[in-house]
Amino acid sequence: MTKITLIASVVTALTLFGGNAFAAGDAANGKAIVEKNNCASCHGKDFSTPIDPAYPKLAGQHADYLVQALKGYQRGVDGPNGRGNPTMGAQAKALSHSDILDVAAYLHSLPGSLIVQK
Repeated sequence: MTKITLIASVVTALTLFGGNAFAAGDAANGKAIVEKNNCASCHGKDFSTPIDPAYPKLAGQHADYLVQALKGYQRGVDGPNGRGNPTMGAQAKALSHSDILDVAAYLHSLPGSLIVQK
């Protein structure tokens, strides 16, 4: 195998099996997780009308953002790029990496009212 063929094979494998291939998550399992953890009690039954305006709207949010936010809560305020909400920290710490991908896939799949303001 030539060096170029090997590099092409590695790039192809990373494209097929890396990043988005695994980032998709299982939305059905994500729905079960958010129901089990009662996420709607703060973020609203449709995940677009939180009970407090300071809480984020999650419906339709970008999945990669949700993954990073949940990982940030897992790391806590002292971790790199960590977040410091005690309620969310406790919720996120109980989630596996796979759970986070599933939750992100589910919330991303929901219709939402997120807009970009200009």
